[in-house]
Amino acid sequence: MELPVRKPNRLPDFDYNTPGAYFITICTKDRKNLFWTDVGASIARPQNPPLSKYGAIVDASIREIPLHYPAVSVDHYVVMPNHIHLLLQINTDEDGRAMLAPTISRVVQQLKGIVTKQIGHSIWQKLFHDHVIRGEKDYLKIWEYIDNNPVKWEEDCFYTTTEEAEV
Repeated sequence: MELPVRKPNRLPDFDYNTPGAYFITICTKDRKNLFWTDVGASIARPQNPPLSKYGAIVDASIREIPLHYPAVSVDHYVVMPNHIHLLLQINTDEDGRAMLAPTISRVVQQLKGIVTKQIGHSIWQKLFHDHVIRGEKDYLKIWEYIDNNPVKWEEDCFYTTTEEAEV
């Protein structure tokens, strides 16, 4: 029996430790709503909803990425009920040279691992989505998307009505 062939989720021949900006989306396993304390519908959805215990662990772990990888900055991010969006930057030094940096896959793997270790079990789906930022217009569009994502939660492609797990 032939197994289905998966569409590659990375750009072929692209070096993912190249300096530049990357938009990353990481989902929870089965898209369970684990990161907000209240995921119910609301006309006045707050810009920064209260995070659950798991959400706070994820938030703190995201903020620590530059401590572990000085060549990587977290320019912007949002923790949604069942996924996170990150706008990561692999930086150059003051002379414009590439700094020693991990690949984006390595950063995501380490983030997932740190969160899993603190929680005691994995909450993540296997893969993640990435988008290589192609210019300032693309960067600003993604920044705005991250800003507006919590307010537009019910319109989000990852929206689910699954109940929040006990955390």
